[in-house]
Amino acid sequence: MTGRDAGTADGWRRLDRRTVLVAALVAAGVAGGVCVSLLLGLSGGTWARQGPLRGARALLLPAGALLFVLGAAALEHIRWTRTRYRVGPERAELHTGVLLVKRRSLARERIRTVDLTANPLLRVLGLVKVRMGTGEHTGATGSTLELRPVARAEGERLRRELLDRPPAAGGTTRDGELAVLDPRWIRYAPVSFVAPLLGGAAAGAVMQVSQWFGAQEEVIDWVGARFTGTPVVGIVLTLAALVLAAGVVGALGLWVEMWWNHRLEREPGGTLRVRRGLFTTRSISVEERRLRGVELVEPLGFRLCGAARVDAIATGLTTAQEDRHTDHKTLLPPAPRPAAERVAALVLRETTAPTGVPLTPHPRAARARRLRWALSAALAPVVVLAVLGALLTDVLLYAAGACALVLVPLAVLLALDAYRALGHATTPRHLVTRSGTVRRATVALDRGGVIGWTVRQSYVQRRAGLVTLTATTAAGAGAYHVRDAGRDEGLTFAAAAVPGLLEPFLERGPGPGGAPPGE
Repeated sequence: MTGRDAGTADGWRRLDRRTVLVAALVAAGVAGGVCVSLLLGLSGGTWARQGPLRGARALLLPAGALLFVLGAAALEHIRWTRTRYRVGPERAELHTGVLLVKRRSLARERIRTVDLTANPLLRVLGLVKVRMGTGEHTGATGSTLELRPVARAEGERLRRELLDRPPAAGGTTRDGELAVLDPRWIRYAPVSFVAPLLGGAAAGAVMQVSQWFGAQEEVIDWVGARFTGTPVVGIVLTLAALVLAAGVVGALGLWVEMWWNHRLEREPGGTLRVRRGLFTTRSISVEERRLRGVELVEPLGFRLCGAARVDAIATGLTTAQEDRHTDHKTLLPPAPRPAAERVAALVLRETTAPTGVPLTPHPRAARARRLRWALSAALAPVVVLAVLGALLTDVLLYAAGACALVLVPLAVLLALDAYRALGHATTPRHLVTRSGTVRRATVALDRGGVIGWTVRQSYVQRRAGLVTLTATTAAGAGAYHVRDAGRDEGLTFAAAAVPGLLEPFLERGPGPGGAPPGE
């Protein structure tokens, strides 16, 4: 080990000394941004020239910024001197705190995740943040230890040491690289729901910044001058196209930052490791012993392009993470559906992906329910506009008619698509369920990981002979639904998927063999 994080005779180690430099550089960036905003935004750039003491005033902000940077560095130095960690044969321990000393530890046998993250500044300095977790299905901080930062080599050593497990037995085994990023997959970024959101955020940011500098009216006048003599509809469509174009550019940039150099690997001992990131690199480990299945996610835009992404269903992946903008459960970014199916099969150690098996369709009563929901949602604004139009102006009546022409056919199409998505099945190891239209998800859940069933039947479902079954598990979202299945078929499916769990609550009919089941 280097002198930066060398350990003592009893195994205690310190964080890397360069944490003080990191804190100083971050504080300098914050102070610089605040100073520029104060000088240019609040006073229009004339603050330093006002009054006879303008020279002294011009030094106040730099002096304050310098004190802020030195204070941040001093506090970080104190934190560094009072922080130490140790990984022993039985426990991983962390002692830290300036005014309030915290002593935390995790049993090594309970540690299931060791994730490494490095933003651009840490990458330049050769440092990483190390986050150790137990994989518990909770957001409590007591289930994680975070070292920030240590040298990259030390982070890799900790990850290998803490996740060292005996080789997994059984199943179709393939260690090494399971998937690598294909740059051509970037074509799916513009069709995600992120694109319009980023476009709207960019437009809002332009207006907000122009307001800070007192130039919002000038920006609005400039835009208005570009559309002189243009009909209102043309203005709206043009601005919407510009916003969407900005969102597409943002989505492409975000995709590159998140998924650049993506690799999915299986390490000896049964650990799935995902590495990705352009500026901020991330290394996320998922121990296969806590893997309970996979979810094949197909948002509407991806599905129209024949793409899907693969998410892990594992214990502990719903805990709070330090980066809320990163999806820690994603094993494969949006990719062609065959590639996603292949990766799902490799992850589950199957010859074929359970998410691709034929599904049992649901009764037509489920289609009728979706049509009613969709038409109700589509006709609600039409009715409101029609009533207001009858009371106020005929313009709203025309708007109601236009909405009806657009929303009603769209609602019917989405309802029929949602019905076609419904289905369920079982394989020797997994139960499979699929639902959704705007976000279609096919879940392959380990049958051994199901700890309970919830059977729900509303009054309308009871009259239609439908039932919604919810498989409860300690992994992923915690509950996965089989929506609007036929009553007898659904209960038979649940009883067969996890034998012995639901039978005590079923009453057998008088038919052959006691079937069909009922409540």
